[in-house]
Amino acid sequence: MTTPIAPAIASSGKLKRNLGLWAIVGLGLGYMTPTVVFDTFGMVAKDTNNVVPSAYLVALVVMMFTAISYGKMAGAIPSAGSAYTYVRESIHPNVGFLVGWTSLIDYVLLPMVNCLIIRSYLEALFPGVPGWIWVVIYCAAVTSIIYLTMRGTSNINMLLLVFSIVVMVVFVVMVIAQLAQGQGAGTIASVQPFLHDGVTLGAVLTGATIVCFSFIGFDAVTMYAEEAKTPKIMPKAILFTVIIGGAIFLITSYFTQLRFPSSHVFPEEAIQDSTLPEIGLQVGGQTLQAVLTAAGFCATLASGLASHASVSRMLLVMGRNNVLPNRFFGHINAKTHTPTFNIVLVGVISLLAAAFTLETIAAFINFGALIAFTFVNISVIAWFAIRKGRRRTPRDIVTFIVLPAIGMLLTGVLWANLHVDALIGGSIWMGLGVVYLLVLTRGFRRSVPGFDEGQPVTGFNKAVK
Repeated sequence: MTTPIAPAIASSGKLKRNLGLWAIVGLGLGYMTPTVVFDTFGMVAKDTNNVVPSAYLVALVVMMFTAISYGKMAGAIPSAGSAYTYVRESIHPNVGFLVGWTSLIDYVLLPMVNCLIIRSYLEALFPGVPGWIWVVIYCAAVTSIIYLTMRGTSNINMLLLVFSIVVMVVFVVMVIAQLAQGQGAGTIASVQPFLHDGVTLGAVLTGATIVCFSFIGFDAVTMYAEEAKTPKIMPKAILFTVIIGGAIFLITSYFTQLRFPSSHVFPEEAIQDSTLPEIGLQVGGQTLQAVLTAAGFCATLASGLASHASVSRMLLVMGRNNVLPNRFFGHINAKTHTPTFNIVLVGVISLLAAAFTLETIAAFINFGALIAFTFVNISVIAWFAIRKGRRRTPRDIVTFIVLPAIGMLLTGVLWANLHVDALIGGSIWMGLGVVYLLVLTRGFRRSVPGFDEGQPVTGFNKAVK
């Protein structure tokens, strides 16, 4: 076992603790992209036989159990790194590496997804401008903001997020007025958006697998554990992110489903791409269409800032642990207090958005996310019930065994319903991780470098409680 390298040794600077509770919640909600409920509405409505809110409700229940597990682990191990760190500390460094490697799929590709969505918006507005130009401008702008300051990133993210939510509130008010006038379902209170004849559990689970993508972001807030004003706020930040995000998705999808009881009102090309412009057009004409598209643009940009910042910090933790080359990935700029090398690298990777489609990239994201969710639930059992021996009282059994086991089971159900392309592509990526792990560990003859079972790899001075 090698001695862990503390942040002060691994780089020339350190992360700055300047993020409060609501700043972190804002980053998580920004990561989630609230307006994505409109983008995927037609697709989910078609797959679930028009019960989009049911799909969100199922996904929210699954995410709540997993969020509780994330909160427990964030309180016990107050370090950046998310699932990678939790599994590494609680189970085994090699398993932690594989979970972190697999999670890189969604963390690295999400900034690219945001770039692709922004590109599609701008291509629609300016059809004469080549798409690659928008990709370069977007990547340069986002990378520069995050490079310079995390506090500035948080502030910009919050402004974009607030604007998007205000527009969504206006949309809901307009829909309620139209329902009261007899449009759509003609009522504001109905169980039809959740259950009606012809709805099957399998279809709802398929829809839940799709909208699970919408919740990716609550786990990403754990990346800011070392920039929080105090680590104690992290469990609250995680739970608030899930609850607020879930409420936004549920309320918006409920009223949208009442306004559009059938997906047949949308053109097929809109269902396959994005129904956001079509929803805006049918509810409020070209004016609301433009405003809703602007909200979608702002929400996507906020998500781009949050996701770009998050993955750079995950790479930082893997670099500090010598899983990735420490000199590059473990570097923190002493002036900006940000992992600048990683930030630039993610910006360069995002440039690939000029050559890929949204469908191709998005197919792989949920694979990594659901693997991470599953293993964080397992980590609660391993850390508290096994390592800490907290399994002797009924309360401990429920808290540290039953609840995470339910979360693990529910996440596994969603994972089993993933698209076959995601399963194949994700398995190939995981296989590459196994090969890399074989090299790092010299054929599993040693653990991943930088791990000492007697001392947390996070570099914190006091023992984890």
